Amino acid sequence: MDLFRRLFSQASTKPENSAQVEAPMPPEVIEITAPVTGTTPLPAPAVEIPPPMNIGDGITRPLPPETVISSSNEHLLFGQATDVGMVRTNNQDAVFSFVSTSRSAHQRPDFGLFVVADGMGGHHDGEKASAITASMVASYITHHIFLPMLNSDDDTERVPVTESMIAAVQKANADIITKVPDGGTTLTAVAVIGDLAYVAHVGDSRIYLVTKDNIEQITRDHSLVQRYVELNLLTREEASVHAQKNVLYRALGQSETLEVDALTRRLPPNAKLMLCSDGLWNLVSDEEIADIISKHSNPQEACDKLVALANAHGGSDNITVILLRIPAH
Repeated sequence: MDLFRRLFSQASTKPENSAQVEAPMPPEVIEITAPVTGTTPLPAPAVEIPPPMNIGDGITRPLPPETVISSSNEHLLFGQATDVGMVRTNNQDAVFSFVSTSRSAHQRPDFGLFVVADGMGGHHDGEKASAITASMVASYITHHIFLPMLNSDDDTERVPVTESMIAAVQKANADIITKVPDGGTTLTAVAVIGDLAYVAHVGDSRIYLVTKDNIEQITRDHSLVQRYVELNLLTREEASVHAQKNVLYRALGQSETLEVDALTRRLPPNAKLMLCSDGLWNLVSDEEIADIISKHSNPQEACDKLVALANAHGGSDNITVILLRIPAH
């Protein structure tokens, strides 16, 4: 028994002259000592790699670079240009463009309103009539379509878009008769909501739908020569040089009762929608319009090129154009 106790006591007691043994450093602490000049540096201590972090470590783990955070931020884009031309001394065209883009939990689509009005009448009567029309249509559509979209999620409470577009044009017609009795104007307007275009149209300003392989006039001219073409009394080539090609049988400011053409079109992805006065389409062919639009992805650049080409072809009238580019998604 005494022998067992002596052995146990010797094993559990440090000898007085034994070397001090240092406890190993924790794996996450790395102590590096700069070497003394002129001596051989000691080898760097081995670094123990800490274990991977878990979500519970309280540290946000970065996403891989290829991770897609947002799907698409493409929106409705537009360009707008107007010019007095090479012959006239004042510009009787009026133009208005407005675009709203938002992203929120409400998931509201892009909204755009675009108006071209080509005034007719005395030196200032035409420009007053077109200005009244553009302002009235913009104000009416804003209050009856756009603001209700912002303030309510219930589509059933809103007045139908087409009905509001027609009412806006008729209100503008009444204002012209009251305020500019000797003036008149065409009116071509489109409200774009998402991929739907709601058109209201009177006169001979135009809207074209331009896709990759096609250009299509989607409005109908309310002109005397167009009526002759529809009755097979003139060909389109004859109508383009007819002495009465600028005579309209329907325009704002002519009568208290006004018939408004209204239509709705679904717009294909990447399509273009162009509104213009006759100062453009009378001097620039459909093929030239399509060619310029296809070569310029920026809508403003395309508008500027179209106006420049109309002036190069004589610029005999005021020239106004709006070009919209529909998002890919």
